Amino acid sequence: MDAATDIAQDPTAGAYDTFLVYLSAERNLSPNTVRAYAADLAKFLTYLERAEISLSAVDHKTLRRYMAWRQNFGLSRSTMARNMASIRAFFKYLHQHIGMIQVNPAKLISSQKINRSLPKIIKAADMAALMSLPDEKKALGQRDHAILEVLYGAGIRVGELVALDLADIDWRDGEIKVFGKGSKERVAPLNDKALAGLRDYINKGRLELQKRGAPQSPAVFLNRFGGRLSTGAVRRLVRGYTRKYTEVQGITPHTFRHTFATHLLEGGAGLRAVQELLGHVDLSTTQVYTHLSKSRLHQIYKQAHPRA
Repeated sequence: MDAATDIAQDPTAGAYDTFLVYLSAERNLSPNTVRAYAADLAKFLTYLERAEISLSAVDHKTLRRYMAWRQNFGLSRSTMARNMASIRAFFKYLHQHIGMIQVNPAKLISSQKINRSLPKIIKAADMAALMSLPDEKKALGQRDHAILEVLYGAGIRVGELVALDLADIDWRDGEIKVFGKGSKERVAPLNDKALAGLRDYINKGRLELQKRGAPQSPAVFLNRFGGRLSTGAVRRLVRGYTRKYTEVQGITPHTFRHTFATHLLEGGAGLRAVQELLGHVDLSTTQVYTHLSKSRLHQIYKQAHPRA
């Protein structure tokens, strides 16, 4: 990293590190997003170093040559778009926020449009079938059932799920406190079935699992050794239950989040309300789910329009 940024006599040397601090401290981006920016920029800065080009000497032609070079690796359109977005944010920081360069060369590079694939969702009947798969006579089955119920009932991310502590559950109001991207806190309500599944697990299965850990973990969801469950473990268990129910394939924990949002919109919830429940900063991120309801809109149209 340092070799890539400390190009000799370059007044912008070290800006890479301060940019990452800016992303985390001022823009409040999540650690995963900051790591993605860091990886993209490290490749770009290494390219400049090998070409003996300083950051202050980069122009739009340099950026076009770099993106053309990256395409030789067979990267997807979405990856290429993310690479360019990282570079664009970096040069905007150099130009607009700290004034290290007089001209922003990335402004002359248009963003690459990508065809956003619509998220996969689970039908209500299929969701009910998936919920019935865990063996609730066993501690791990009780835990897994609660996980599936909370993922669908609250629409939270898998990272938010495994970060839940017992103190984050408000039984009286039927909600959980969630720490989302950028450590932003929000409250997520739970339906009665999710609350019942969670209560059953905590009062039974979790008591058995926590005996296996020392010291006892404050985490809601424990692994078989009594420690906090990992995101990878949740993805594996979701995949395992999906394989048992062959009518639904390729399901991940995030699919439950997509399904949560889509079912709310189809049920009449407003887009702003769904945005708040999902913890999206930008409404445009939530708007992808409106496309999923086109079949529902056609159905309503045919039922309501006099000439349909």
